[in-house]
Amino acid sequence: MNNKMKPALIGGIVVGLLSAIPFVNILNLCCCLWAILGGALASYLYIKASPQPVKAADGAVLGLLAGVVGAVIYIIIGIPLGIVMGATMMSMITKFVQNVDPRQAEMMREQMQSGQSIAVQVVRGLFSAFLLLIFSTLGGLLGIPIFEKRKGGPEVPPPPQGFGGGPTPGTYGSNV
Repeated sequence: MNNKMKPALIGGIVVGLLSAIPFVNILNLCCCLWAILGGALASYLYIKASPQPVKAADGAVLGLLAGVVGAVIYIIIGIPLGIVMGATMMSMITKFVQNVDPRQAEMMREQMQSGQSIAVQVVRGLFSAFLLLIFSTLGGLLGIPIFEKRKGGPEVPPPPQGFGGGPTPGTYGSNV
């Protein structure tokens, strides 16, 4: 396993599981929060293990790899859970909205029932998996400037002193 795969796997597991677990996955509605955090986590873990400064391109690759792992986990776990738990979540959300505005609850119930078919759930899940790829790549990119505090590149050694037949320091222009 190369040095990018372990951080990408860990970040991808975070992306996939937290995006698939019912009720926890609601935070993905906030700008795909779990995807961004998983990509940033992959960058952080890679930076921590890297002996040299990490570039933004490495962060993008790490985020993309984490997104691929997360998307696969989401497809395998999240879509079936969404199909099984969809009615339960719909009922809970409708009850909550009914307490606030009963007219809105009925409209919402009708809209949610139209999207409960298995085909719609699968298409929605595949689209969500694609979004996880995009936002985890963004998270990997964002992780680099946040966590990488080292300067970009090896230090330049000082120039040699007194070589090349030129004057030695401090003797320029003097008559020695």
